[in-house]
Amino acid sequence: MTYVIGETCVDVKDKACVEVCPVDCIIGTDEDRMLYINPLECIDCGACVDPCPVDAIYAEEDLPPAWSEYTGINEQYFKDPAAARAKVEELKPRVAQGA
Repeated sequence: MTYVIGETCVDVKDKACVEVCPVDCIIGTDEDRMLYINPLECIDCGACVDPCPVDAIYAEEDLPPAWSEYTGINEQYFKDPAAARAKVEELKPRVAQGA
């Protein structure tokens, strides 16, 4: 089991979860639209869940079914960040400015 960051983090990226993670497994660059949890480094402590202001973090088995693809996206980010970013864009396209 690992923790997964889901859709409500997209375009929010509040870093309260990063600050409380004891193993620094939550990552996100300026280029990213969301934060990601490295499933190989996550120690399943759950410290990141409560500080998240948008309820984006769930234990893998508790992730809402509508967000099931985010499990793979979090994992993929640590192998191929560009592909993970593209998948986020596909699932939650940016809203055009002035639209």
